[in-house]
Amino acid sequence: MKNEEKQKILEMFFIKRKKQIDIAKALNISKYKVSRIVTKDIRYQEEKEIRKKLSQQRHLENTINYINSERKVKRMKNNTDELILKNMHEQASKELSKGKRMTNIAYRNWNKSAYLYNRDKKRLEFRKELGRSYDVPKFIKLNV
Repeated sequence: MKNEEKQKILEMFFIKRKKQIDIAKALNISKYKVSRIVTKDIRYQEEKEIRKKLSQQRHLENTINYINSERKVKRMKNNTDELILKNMHEQASKELSKGKRMTNIAYRNWNKSAYLYNRDKKRLEFRKELGRSYDVPKFIKLNV
């Protein structure tokens, strides 16, 4: 191997801080030749330690960024959920605080699990096993 090609490899590795595989591709030689030349240089061990520390630092930064982004997404989701619940609560308060009688549909919306849809009669029917007081609608006709 020519001395100037060797110098080029060493310059790309130690000065330009290129990876061995990138040097091999750029000079169209095998990565093993690049590795042999670089590892025989006296600066190699020191450079290896520097690159190792940089890699650990980048990994730590990427981990911190990932954790922060996940926390941000979780906070946004929690804030959205809280906002939805707050709006639902406000809506419920408005509906329940009215002095008028609650409509059957409004009552059904508050007690969805208490009604089952009867396809034949096209209406919602109160589930008998729940036990119904006199002011709870037995069925609710739907205008479909």
